[in-house]
Amino acid sequence: MNTKKCKKKKCATKSCPKKVEKPITATSFYSKKVMDLFQNPKNVGEIKDFDGKGVVGNPACLIKGSFVQANFELTEIENIQPSKNVLSHDGLYHTVNANAKTNFSGKTIELKNQLGLTQLTPDHEIFAIKLPKHESFLRNKFKKTIKAEWHPASNLDKGDILLYPILKETRDRDFIPIDLTKKKFDFKSKEIPNKIKIDEKFLKLAGFYLAEGHCILKTTKVHLGFSFALDEQEFADEVKLFVKEIFGIETKERKNIKHNTISLAINNVFIARLFNDLFGKGAKNKKIPEFMLYLPVKKQSALLAGMWLGDGFFNKKIPRAGYSTISPVLVNQLKTLLLRQEISPSIYVEKEKKVNGVNHKQSFRIHVGERNSVLKLASILGIKLKVTKEKATRSWFNENYLFTPITGKTIKSFNGEVFDIAVNESHSFATNSLIAHNCGDIMELTIKVEKNKIKDIKFKTFGCAAAIATSSMITELAKGKTLEQALKITRGDVAESLDGLPPIKMHCSNLAADALHAAIEDYKKRKKS
Repeated sequence: MNTKKCKKKKCATKSCPKKVEKPITATSFYSKKVMDLFQNPKNVGEIKDFDGKGVVGNPACLIKGSFVQANFELTEIENIQPSKNVLSHDGLYHTVNANAKTNFSGKTIELKNQLGLTQLTPDHEIFAIKLPKHESFLRNKFKKTIKAEWHPASNLDKGDILLYPILKETRDRDFIPIDLTKKKFDFKSKEIPNKIKIDEKFLKLAGFYLAEGHCILKTTKVHLGFSFALDEQEFADEVKLFVKEIFGIETKERKNIKHNTISLAINNVFIARLFNDLFGKGAKNKKIPEFMLYLPVKKQSALLAGMWLGDGFFNKKIPRAGYSTISPVLVNQLKTLLLRQEISPSIYVEKEKKVNGVNHKQSFRIHVGERNSVLKLASILGIKLKVTKEKATRSWFNENYLFTPITGKTIKSFNGEVFDIAVNESHSFATNSLIAHNCGDIMELTIKVEKNKIKDIKFKTFGCAAAIATSSMITELAKGKTLEQALKITRGDVAESLDGLPPIKMHCSNLAADALHAAIEDYKKRKKS
C-alpha cells in the first residue's frame, strides 16, 4: 500500500493510506430519489385540454466551429462523436454520450479571456465568479473569497472571473520499448538499447526535438537532426551528450558561419523511427505523445525546458517570455503543461500573412508575463532572476483551476447551426477558454385547474437525469395544491424533496419551479381573456 506521512497533529499513526479517489458514477453523483425519479418518472406526458402551459429553458449551445478540449486536442464541437473524451470541470477526461445539433437564430454571447474566445447562446451556463459591483473587488484578495458557480453567459460581464481546469490525473511511466526490427537488407544500422528510460535527459531531448528537430526516413537517407544558432552551442552540446548517454550513439556536428547555424545529425534508423513515431515530423504536425501529458509535473518540467530553450524566448530585463509554433496541437498541449506548472499563459493566433514577399503560415503564440508565472518558468529554465516587488496580477491559481478575468464580451447576431454535447458523470466540458455546462434543458408543464386547485399536472422534458427528476418532483409537489400554494414552491423545496442535488445541477430545480410558475401565469392570462 502506498503511504504518506500524516500531517494531522491528532493522528496517532505515523503514516496513513493515500486517499484513493473513487470514480464518479451516476448513482454516486445523484441521490437515490433522483435516480428513482429519473428511471421511473411520474406524471409524464401532456394534458391535451390543459388550462395552463409553461415552457422554460433554451438549448444551451455553442456555435458551429467552437473548440472543445477533447483527447488533448482542440476539436470543433460538431466533430465530437460519442465515445470521445473531453476535459471537464473536475480536471479529468470524461466520455461524451451524445452530440445534439439544432438551428438557432438570435443573439449570442462571445466571451474572451487570455486563453481565447468562445461564442455561445445566452442561456449556456458557465463556471465562473460573478463579481459584486464594489471597488474592493478590483483586487484579487477579495475576488478569491467568492465561490464559483454556474452562471448564464448573458449574466457575465467584462472583469468577471472564468475558471479553467488543470489536468488532475497523473500516470507515471518509467520506460519506452524500442522496436529494433531491421529491414531485409539492413546490415549497417547500429542497434540501441531495447528500452529507454523516461527521465530528465530523455524528456529534455524530446523537448529540443519538438522545438528544433527534424526527421528524415528515406530509404537512402535516414537520420534525426537538430538545428541551433551559433550562440546556442550549449544546447547543441547537451543534445550530443544526451544522445551518447541514452543511446550510445555519436552525433555529427557541422557549423555554417554564413547562415549562423549549428547542424546536428544522428544517423541511426532506430532513433529516427522512435522520434518520428512519438512526436511526428514537420513543424505543423509535431505533437507530444499522450502518455507524456500525464507524467508527474516534476518530470514534465524537463520536457517544457527543452521546448522553451529551443523555440521560445525569455527577456530577463522586463521580464517576460514567449513561445511560437505553427502546430495547433502542440500549442494546446503546451498550454496543458504550463497550467500543470501553475504558469499562466496568454494565447494568440497570428493569421497567415505575406511580409516583404515572404509567406508566413498561421502561427500560435504563447505569452507569459505575470510575475509569479515568469518566476516559475525561469526556475524551470535555469534562469536566475532578480526577485522584483510583487505587482497586482489579473489571474491566479488554486490546485484545481486557473482563474482569469473576462477581457471582452460581445453580443452578436447569429443564424445557423449550434451544438451541445452530453458528458457522462461530470456534465461539463472545457472549451479552449472556459468551462461550459453540458445541459441545455427544456421543460414543458401543462396543468388542469379546478376550483383554484391543480387537479392534474404533466411534464415533458428534454435534458439530463436531474432535469427529469426535478420535473417529476415538481408535479408531485404541486398536484392538489392551490395556485397560491404552488406559486410558493421554490427551487430549494424541489432540491430538498430529492435529498439534495449536486451544485452543478441546482439550476435544474430552478428551471422546474420556473416551469410551474409559468404554467400558472399562463392559466391566469387565459382565464382573463
